[in-house]
Amino acid sequence: MKLIVGSDHGGFKVKESLLETLRADGHTVIDVGTFDEESTDYPDYAALVGRAVAEGKAERGLLICGTGIGMCIAVNKIKGVRGAVVWSKKTAVLAAEHNRANVLCLGARVLSKAEITTFSRLWLKTRFSSGRHLRRVKKIAALERGGEQ
Repeated sequence: MKLIVGSDHGGFKVKESLLETLRADGHTVIDVGTFDEESTDYPDYAALVGRAVAEGKAERGLLICGTGIGMCIAVNKIKGVRGAVVWSKKTAVLAAEHNRANVLCLGARVLSKAEITTFSRLWLKTRFSSGRHLRRVKKIAALERGGEQ
């Protein structure tokens, strides 16, 4: 799968480790930064990842900041992006299976590297189940267009 990955300074070290894992798992990975631990602004990286996913330049994106929350808020401002913060195996699976999340947001200060790796792998291997969930994802898309559900 072609993935795009970004982080702010709070997620930099974990991102570097995750990049190695994703590549070892056979994914093509684009790293949009940050490239060191100097303070940065997470919306900049959320925009790079979100736009790439929305434009089809990558199938899915992963973002890492301190909690995952800031990245998720920012990336969800981009039309066509469904970003999800996850904190367990169950939420990682359901983000893909029920919500068709195309950007995973993770917190380097609240999750271990092992948890981030596990949740990322689960999310990447889980497919959208469609059915009743497709109706709901279509309603989200209608909201993005400014329309009624």
